[in-house]
Amino acid sequence: MSELTDARYPFTAIVGMDDLRLGLLLNAVSPAVGGVLVRGEKGTAKSTMVRALAGLLPSIATVADCRFACDPAAPDGQCPDGPHSDEGAAERPAFLVELPVGVSEDRVVGSLDLERALAEGVKAYEPGLLAKAHRGVLYIDEVNLLQDHLVDLLLDAAAMGRSYVEREGVSVRHAARFLLVGTMNPEEGELRPQLLDRFGLTVEIAATRDADERAEVVRRRLAYDADPAGFAASWAYRERELAERIGAARELLASVELSDLALRQITAVCAAFEVDGLRADIVMARTAVALAAWAGRTEVLEEDVRKAAQLALPHRRRRNPFDAPGLDQEQLDRTLAEHQAPENGDPEGEGPDDDGNGPGGGGGPDGGGSPAPSEPNSPSEAGSSEEPAAPPQQRPGGSRESSPVAAEHPYRTRLFKVDGTGRGAQGRRSPAETDAGHTVRARRPQGRLTRLHLSATLRAAAPHQVARGRAGRALVLRRDDLREQVRRGRESNLVLFVVDASGSMAARQRMTAVKGAVLSLLMDAYQRRDKIGMVTFRGSGAELALPPTSSVEVGAARLEQLPTGGRTPLEAGLLRAHEVLRVERLRDPDRRALLVVVTDGRATGSRDAVARSHRAAGLLAAQGVAAVVLDCESGPVRLGLARELAAHLNGDAVSLDELRAEGVAALVRETRTAMTSTASTTRKAA
Repeated sequence: MSELTDARYPFTAIVGMDDLRLGLLLNAVSPAVGGVLVRGEKGTAKSTMVRALAGLLPSIATVADCRFACDPAAPDGQCPDGPHSDEGAAERPAFLVELPVGVSEDRVVGSLDLERALAEGVKAYEPGLLAKAHRGVLYIDEVNLLQDHLVDLLLDAAAMGRSYVEREGVSVRHAARFLLVGTMNPEEGELRPQLLDRFGLTVEIAATRDADERAEVVRRRLAYDADPAGFAASWAYRERELAERIGAARELLASVELSDLALRQITAVCAAFEVDGLRADIVMARTAVALAAWAGRTEVLEEDVRKAAQLALPHRRRRNPFDAPGLDQEQLDRTLAEHQAPENGDPEGEGPDDDGNGPGGGGGPDGGGSPAPSEPNSPSEAGSSEEPAAPPQQRPGGSRESSPVAAEHPYRTRLFKVDGTGRGAQGRRSPAETDAGHTVRARRPQGRLTRLHLSATLRAAAPHQVARGRAGRALVLRRDDLREQVRRGRESNLVLFVVDASGSMAARQRMTAVKGAVLSLLMDAYQRRDKIGMVTFRGSGAELALPPTSSVEVGAARLEQLPTGGRTPLEAGLLRAHEVLRVERLRDPDRRALLVVVTDGRATGSRDAVARSHRAAGLLAAQGVAAVVLDCESGPVRLGLARELAAHLNGDAVSLDELRAEGVAALVRETRTAMTSTASTTRKAA
């Protein structure tokens, strides 16, 4: 029965996804390519294909009994199990090590061996997952949800090929060279640029819309579920053929020649797409060489360079946050044509063949190479502030509303955080005590012990060993000696937008800028894994336009469709927000809220409308809700009502200009320059 459950789905049995198949196989041929990032919607067999790859990798020779997979031909001089001399060799498959999203830091890099420390009283190192992944594959499912401090560890190991462990009295260095493979669903958040750049290749995948292909996928999956071992056996011959082809390509790799012409094409393409740094050039060169070896050639052709660009550049090119990844195919073709050999303007060659079971051809369909979408209209294109958004439409209540206008292009915003230390879900916004994060101190357990702080426990027990009659090297522990770790990280929050959609916001240029600001804050919430919600107010009341959700795309769509017009019931908007937050506290008490009020502060509907809105703001302040008011007031005469509202909310008021992160950086630079100039003048006067 175990054979049935352990049988992997065959790599060659997966239908379609030629670019993903090719990207994985190129890394199997040449691990120096640097791994592959798989981006795609849920249910597209991303994880299935990555796990199936492990069965195709050649086995590796290791030093017998070495926990760090040292190569007998070139053992690691810093191996903790070394030094290795004439020890025997063993052969085993290359490991596929999966890194869970909720993994702890000590599980990744290793830590003190608890069992030996407590039972024998000795200090010994227990290897982590990075050691196990050495010379194999490190697979991270949902890599975009990984905690930032773990991302930093992976960045260091991937860049240096070595893991450095300094913790709990343990100082260890060991080799950690692995093929990094990550999968992610872009709807759940993006990766930090530093980690994104570490992946050699990226592939965008989506479920096929062809009915026959979908039927074949279902047919094969049902056959596998009914008899995993029998299904795997029926594809064993194709799997062996593909494994042999990988081995042959590996042997041919060193013989492949990268001509000066091909190298110039590679560097010209990278320059044309304005990628940062030189890693893209190196990865493209390695990928083109691997493509040639995979095709059985010893010369890199233009088609190899083109395919290498489609795999290595989409995630590195400069693009705006909401732009779709991909390459402009016309620009790629034009750049390659400009750097062709004069005597052979249209080189031809055989690319990787496509036998239906191997990868797609080197000259096959591009990997998401559609042109980037055009940017939204800028304010200048949208029209002047006096220009109406569209012919106003009469609403049943007698107020007029304007058609929705496009948002200004999004930009990077300042970081707004909730004060204090929370205990909410892990994220990237506000300080919090989390299950995964940096250990900042130790304390006595509060309830059931879940995270033992070993060194603090040993220190607490050490002074009492003589009194407890310790015999031998093992420690005598009591319950009072136990200490637990307190870990500090960051949490995600509920960002609730309260957006003024009244007539005072209806001028086209103004609403374009306001929507651009909200869209930018939505993008920020998306990247920080927050939940979002949206309350809008106009006319005679307020409505919950978007119940709290993790889908920022829905929030952006609702914002795009938001019409404006009518009176300004600010009080109703704040009271609606108060009710939404009250319900959410009952559903998720640990998730703290950040209220973002987007308004010019004006309120209409009654004589004391402004005072009533201030009282509503006081209700929110009394609940301790963190708040930011995005002041949308413009023009030469300003009433300052938004800043008054922020004072009643016990929050901050930020203008549209102050929202940009670039604007804050410029302000800091100007302040530093002024301080330096003042200090210099003072010294000269003295």
